[in-house]
Amino acid sequence: MLKNPSRVLWTSLVVAWFFDFLFWDKSPGISFAIFVGIALLAGLILARGEKTPLAWKSGWLLVPIVFFAVGTFLRREPFTTFTNYLLALVLMGVFAHTFRGGRWLNYSLSDYVAALFYLALSALAKPIQVLNQRKTESEESDEEAPAPTPRWKRSLPVIRGILIAIPVVGVFAALLASADPIFAEYVEDFVKIFDIENLPEYIFRGVYIAIFGYLLTGIYTHAFSHEKEQTLIGEEKPWLPTFLGFTEAAIVLGSVDALFLVFVGVQFRYFFGGQTNIKINGYTYSEYAVKGFTELVWVAVFSLMLFIGLSSIAKRTEKSHRQVFSALGISLMALVSVILVSAFRRLALYEQAYGFTRLRAYSHIFMIWLGLLLAAVVILELLRRQRAFALAMLLAAIGFVITLNVINIDGLIARQNVGRALAGEELDTWYLQSLSTDVTAALIQAQQDPRLTEADRNDLAAILACQLILKSTEADKSWQAYHWSDARAWNLLQQNKANFAKTQVYQNEYDSWWVLVNGEERSCYYDWYGFD
Repeated sequence: MLKNPSRVLWTSLVVAWFFDFLFWDKSPGISFAIFVGIALLAGLILARGEKTPLAWKSGWLLVPIVFFAVGTFLRREPFTTFTNYLLALVLMGVFAHTFRGGRWLNYSLSDYVAALFYLALSALAKPIQVLNQRKTESEESDEEAPAPTPRWKRSLPVIRGILIAIPVVGVFAALLASADPIFAEYVEDFVKIFDIENLPEYIFRGVYIAIFGYLLTGIYTHAFSHEKEQTLIGEEKPWLPTFLGFTEAAIVLGSVDALFLVFVGVQFRYFFGGQTNIKINGYTYSEYAVKGFTELVWVAVFSLMLFIGLSSIAKRTEKSHRQVFSALGISLMALVSVILVSAFRRLALYEQAYGFTRLRAYSHIFMIWLGLLLAAVVILELLRRQRAFALAMLLAAIGFVITLNVINIDGLIARQNVGRALAGEELDTWYLQSLSTDVTAALIQAQQDPRLTEADRNDLAAILACQLILKSTEADKSWQAYHWSDARAWNLLQQNKANFAKTQVYQNEYDSWWVLVNGEERSCYYDWYGFD
């Protein structure tokens, strides 16, 4: 039961209105970070009014939530942005579910899934309880209180005040609008609100604000009322009884270990030969690297899932069984680590031959964090802390996305590929043109590097000239759409435009922007996002 259901309900509607204000008909930018801050602050204020203290362990979740929310307007690279949104929302869900108990550090994978499932159910069901509680309290107060003044009589002073104020404010607004053209635009935009043609839009927005406010009411109520001393799934007894015999599990692990051991033995001949061995055996880079590293990464992921799955369902009643199972599992993780090294090396060879792309950069970073996760699983297995596998996976995911933000994927790609060009390799400027504004600083630096060929520098100048003209013609200039990466790129382009001022950018008959570079016409637009 809430102490003040009306406050929770109205606060949820206000937060929902802010969502509409920040996002309706506006490009996403700083708006998501502001909304996350408003939603969290509103929840903390409501919790204080409900006398519901925040568990300090759950308070630590605010750090990555804020980091990822801020990351959505610091980085433009699409996968980094997507993972920022995803992890911020998922961690907010975990934060709401563990607001009072703070036991997310002890969760198993089942607990995390159940937490988000229960939170979704509460978002749908608990607002009904809040509305019923509010109705009951209102009826009880009506029975105790004397007959109130009719509501329409109490509203009369307000109505009279509004009717008197409208013409007065209208006169002053007209005078001020005449004195200032910028203020006149604001007045004009305000008057458009009352345009009858916008009525269907206002009805739709009002409905979805009400729905979103309803769901927020359920989430806030869930956070404040969810039991503090929560019993976790499988804490007292396994939620899924072990049903697979030790012998069967050992055979499965042992067989996979044997297979991986043979594969690793074959791989060692390539670890120190690299390109030489590839030429001797007649393989191309694409056959050796592209076809290799993707499958090897999947082998590592499936191996981790296999071990965690067998750890949950395999019977280990005797001490010797536990020791053998742990030994086989640790051997599996060790062999998978070697396979990851092979995948890492294959990818490095491919990048050496063809350059960096987003997918290759993601894969490099992912393999590092996957390797750290494998090491954590081994340590937890030795410590008999298998329940913490889920926490290790969550921390690895957080670390992976933090790394994406810190490294700046698009900037890394540009720096690496320019470095290859300085070593005599071809510079794929078409690919660089497909990257986000995160790459602008690196491109400006490269374009001014006298060690690059004149043709490459002209290509980079064309990319920068296109960025400048496209940024200047963007439609959405609202402050909600502000993005730090875009703003930084714009400032850098303005400061350095003298370096590419001679590059000819023009519009064709279809109002599309084109650039003339090295005697050829090139479109300023690129509809491929560089995930290869």
